[in-house]
Amino acid sequence: MQRKHYGVWPKNLPYSLPASPDSVYKNLVNSAKNCPSTVAIKFYGKDLTFYDLYQETQLIAGYLFQISSIRENDRVALYMQNSPQFVIAYYAILAANAVIVPINPMCKSAELAHIVNDSQSKAIIFGDELYNEIINANLKIGERQLLAATYHDYTGKCSDIEIPASLTIKRPTPTCSSWRTALELNLSAADHNRTPDDWCIIPYSSGTTGQPKGCLHTHRSVNATIFAYPRWVGVKNGSQVLATLPLCHVTGMQHSMNLPILTASTIHLMTRWNAQAAAEIIENEKIQHWRSITTTMIDFLSLKNIEKYDLSSLEAIGGGGAQMPESVAERMEKLIGLDYIEAYGLTETMAPIHINPVNSPRRQCLGIPIFDVDTRIIEPQSCHELGPNEIGEIVTSAPQIFAGYWQNEEATNNAFVSINGKDFFRTGDIGYYDDDGYFYFVDRLKRMINVSGLKVWPAEVEAILHSHPAISEACVVGDPDPRTGERVRAVVVLVDPLEVLTEDSFIDWCGKNMANYKIPRNLDIRKELPRGTAGKVLWKNL
Repeated sequence: MQRKHYGVWPKNLPYSLPASPDSVYKNLVNSAKNCPSTVAIKFYGKDLTFYDLYQETQLIAGYLFQISSIRENDRVALYMQNSPQFVIAYYAILAANAVIVPINPMCKSAELAHIVNDSQSKAIIFGDELYNEIINANLKIGERQLLAATYHDYTGKCSDIEIPASLTIKRPTPTCSSWRTALELNLSAADHNRTPDDWCIIPYSSGTTGQPKGCLHTHRSVNATIFAYPRWVGVKNGSQVLATLPLCHVTGMQHSMNLPILTASTIHLMTRWNAQAAAEIIENEKIQHWRSITTTMIDFLSLKNIEKYDLSSLEAIGGGGAQMPESVAERMEKLIGLDYIEAYGLTETMAPIHINPVNSPRRQCLGIPIFDVDTRIIEPQSCHELGPNEIGEIVTSAPQIFAGYWQNEEATNNAFVSINGKDFFRTGDIGYYDDDGYFYFVDRLKRMINVSGLKVWPAEVEAILHSHPAISEACVVGDPDPRTGERVRAVVVLVDPLEVLTEDSFIDWCGKNMANYKIPRNLDIRKELPRGTAGKVLWKNL
């Protein structure tokens, strides 16, 4: 293990944390026992205390056990937008000793069918607006194994925040069991008996190289992140946490749901991203912690009259998924007085393995390995370990690492490499660490563009293009070229759609800001970039 990062390690924090002896579900049990009257969830004018959350979790677990016949290690798909029912269902599945299969509500019927069939899920808990997708997926799941939730049931009558229209639309009632009926049955589940090494959750990877693969996590690997997060980012018991990221995705799930449940903090939950609503919640509820993504922060800072809101309660803002442009980070610091704390993780690592130290963060940086994480750089072909400032593949060994790809032994074996007898997960990301132990992202291994034998890393070019005054977003891809093998193409979104950006002026600007072989030889201007269900740009589609 390289220990260069110990020089910038946060003061008063240990290098290692003891593993939790309990299951993830026990985090809710403990908070409900110790802080029953504390508000666990605020959702558009309605509050649920930790006592309420625990009681409803028990009732849904009872329904799963007695009506849907869910037993130990059975998989239950959770196909829902951000809502109190998502949180309740998540912990109810665990309470019933079953395994969660979260599915992004943006997934359509074909994507849904793949995940449900691949995971062999025995039941689906879903938002009622998604019923047609389930029907179109032609899944062989009976009525008692389908449980439909209506989000509006958990909104208040006098919300100070604008309720999204999607929550108030009246839809035909699905011809299956309803959430309300499941609660009214007042059923009990078998005793919870999960241990740290039992199965907990199977989130599916984004599928950039074929069909999404299930990442099998145990209660131990999920808890490793849950317990590390508050220590590193300073979330104290009883904090106010804004949840805008999708809870079906590991970052939102871990930071904005599981962390506040562990710390008996309040989740201020948003179903739909709305910059003005977020600003109002921060001001009115004195929000202290918020995890976001780059595009969300750009949108937030672009809000008209953002300066008029009192954002002084914020203690920490951060995120990952894409590098924060320097100009955006500078504006955020000027407006709020905080650094944007960038982090790095994957579905296979159940959110972050790296976070920037709060006392000395760096911009456009993956941060440093957190508690018990051993991250190294290897040459991708030979797997020879590299040193500081040498670019190679990022590999890591950590308690957050998944147990393997669900029912895919070949993919699991290919995902790991042994270094001096220790197994490391191959992230497929290219990067390096500097002399202080900070890690930096260069690009995805499969995204490299080869121009006359010279390597072009699209993320590097994209970072430069984001400084162009006319460009708000950019994605760089490689096109075939008969002379050079490949050439660089830039797909961009303009700040002002009515502005004219000629290819000649664009190439001239690039020539002044990057090496000649990196210059995009083609300019493709679009209204928006294609994005996947997790919000990431689908560069392969371009």
